[in-house]
Amino acid sequence: MAQDPSFDIVSKLDRPELQNAVSQAMNEIQTRFDFKGSNSEIKITDDQLVLTSENEIKLKQVIDVLTTKMAKRGISLKAFDFDSKVEPATGQTVRMKVKIQNGLDKEQTKQITTLIKDQKLKVQATIQGDSVRVVGKKKDDLQEVMAAIRNANFNFDANFTNFKG
Repeated sequence: MAQDPSFDIVSKLDRPELQNAVSQAMNEIQTRFDFKGSNSEIKITDDQLVLTSENEIKLKQVIDVLTTKMAKRGISLKAFDFDSKVEPATGQTVRMKVKIQNGLDKEQTKQITTLIKDQKLKVQATIQGDSVRVVGKKKDDLQEVMAAIRNANFNFDANFTNFKG
């Protein structure tokens, strides 16, 4: 017996795209006149971006360059917490640690399942750790759920994986 069509709603970042966006941003920072001689840097760790620059004004410019490059590469800015505080770093620089969202937390999975239930479609939404699996008999219903998730104004990033039709 064939399984019903399904997909997972997750919050996973495309790491190679992020790496490319950071590389492009660093290239621009190194060639821009207003950054000449400045000590600005973007590093990627497992769960965060570490942005460093001479002062808060330059740091904001680094963020602008980076977010522009991310947007051009189709990386959702909702996957990052740019509201973290700026802290002093070594050598008279300032640093900001930007948390990268990886997976959905309990509250986010609840928001997603509530939204799906409110659609009144014949689909099953099941929370599976840091993702939500959606199963339905009709592919059209699943596509409606995807459209609803895309149009929902969540304050976090949500993407779709594991399509089984």
